[in-house]
Amino acid sequence: MTAANPSREDFEALLEQSFETHDVVEGAVVEGVITAIEKDLAVVDVGLKVEGRVPLKEFGVNAKDGKMKPGDKVEVFVERVENALGEAVLSREKARREESWINLEKQFEANEKVEGVIYNQVKGGFTVDLDGAMAFLPRSQVDIRPIRDVTPLMNNPQPFQILKMDRRRGNIVVSRRAILEESRAEQRSEIVQNLEEGQVVEGVVKNVTDYGAFVDLGGIDGLLHVTDMAWHRVNHPSEILNIGQTIKVQIIRVNQETHRISLGMKQLESDPWESIGEKYPLDAKITGRVTNITDYGAFVEIEPGIEGLIHVSEMSWTKKNVHPGKIVATSQEVEVIVLEVDPAKRRISLGLKQTLENPWNHFAEQYPVNAEVEGEVKNKTEFGLFIGLEGDVDGMVHLSDLDWSRSGEEAIEDYNKGDMVKAVVLDVDVDKERISLGIKQLGGDPISEGAESGALRKGAVVTCEVLEVKDNGLEVSIADTDIRAFIKRVDLSRDRDEQRPDRFSVGQKVDARIIQFDKKTRRVGVSIKALEIAEEKEAVKQYGSTDSGASLGDILGAALKEKGDE
Repeated sequence: MTAANPSREDFEALLEQSFETHDVVEGAVVEGVITAIEKDLAVVDVGLKVEGRVPLKEFGVNAKDGKMKPGDKVEVFVERVENALGEAVLSREKARREESWINLEKQFEANEKVEGVIYNQVKGGFTVDLDGAMAFLPRSQVDIRPIRDVTPLMNNPQPFQILKMDRRRGNIVVSRRAILEESRAEQRSEIVQNLEEGQVVEGVVKNVTDYGAFVDLGGIDGLLHVTDMAWHRVNHPSEILNIGQTIKVQIIRVNQETHRISLGMKQLESDPWESIGEKYPLDAKITGRVTNITDYGAFVEIEPGIEGLIHVSEMSWTKKNVHPGKIVATSQEVEVIVLEVDPAKRRISLGLKQTLENPWNHFAEQYPVNAEVEGEVKNKTEFGLFIGLEGDVDGMVHLSDLDWSRSGEEAIEDYNKGDMVKAVVLDVDVDKERISLGIKQLGGDPISEGAESGALRKGAVVTCEVLEVKDNGLEVSIADTDIRAFIKRVDLSRDRDEQRPDRFSVGQKVDARIIQFDKKTRRVGVSIKALEIAEEKEAVKQYGSTDSGASLGDILGAALKEKGDE
């Protein structure tokens, strides 16, 4: 049969070919055959009426190596069935991209790793070729720690984790850090499982902080706390460790869940506290070096790993409200006394003042009770005076020991800070570090002396000097004594009209009779009125009664005249 009249078999073949051509649509990935290589183009037949040309560079490495040849089957993307030149517009690159997207979506859903190549740097990160599909690698997702130079990582195939995919927008975000963290977590888990508490291992100091050091144990970090570095005080880890230093440590604790590891260095040495009680008995005098000063005292190292505390109360006999830093200095060698040892609590109490003579004992020996002392008024308080004494100790004069006759509140006004005063030692309490002094005891007690001499007794007549005139009476002092008394208004005269304080003046001397005398309460009461009544009774008794014909005025006149003559 001629070509003009095709056979039945030829017609069926042409019809089948027509159906196949109809299946090739724009936007689809199809399989084609390379029919020829023309310079930098590959001619590809995909079963259309016309062939298409694809740049060889889109075929990647195979094209560069010259391995592409006619007859090879390739997958291409049909962009257009026929263009203005009558050719099919094909793209190997878009075919790869479509194929990659399909595979990447499957791997993303299965949470699988994908392989890619970092090939370019862009704003905020890098672009990664995932076998034809372009992805974005944020800078924060490159590594576990920030890295300055990414050059060694570029153009090298390596695994990534897809974080996000959006096919409509053509966006893929990947992470290299997630892969490293997963790998590190697996490595950490394996290392942790092989670690046991008490095990001694080697590590490299990775970082030093204020509270300790992080040590790399070969893929996992452990914390060496500053308190576990040495038995002695370590102010800062940098004193004994440097970054990059290889050290031996003991595993103290391992947390299998959190992978936290606590390390120790001092545990590799014997504990100096084990025999501390035998080495430093109570009251032993030893020498140490001040290592640290606080508000409450000073720490003294008496041997490596052993420190004791001098409490602020044990630093000085006399300096009570002084900061320890004004008594001792850091690194100073000091002599101390062992006051208490507690191995269980790892504490030693030391005393600094105990190495010096107790000034309170010295004062008690030098100045027994009733001894006279002299000193400067250091302070005035509401309850007395503080007097500076020999040996840098203070004594206190209570308000009640300032004056025999006046109140303490009144007497203390006579003294000022800085005054030199004399006093008598009343009591010395060495344990409580107290010295009681008295100023009024420098002179005799006028009350006691008056009572002993009989001059001060109820009914005695005394001469008084007016010290102060008040509305309710007179403040007076009894002549030849330091005793003060008060004459009430009603006791100023027998005559009510004369019971006026204003008829007296300060400095005026008046006679009065003692109507009250209590040695215990130290109260003395005097009365002019009582004296007048007593004198009247005496005159009547001496010169006769009013029945004799003489008037009371005559009797009193005669008595007063006789008194005047005397």
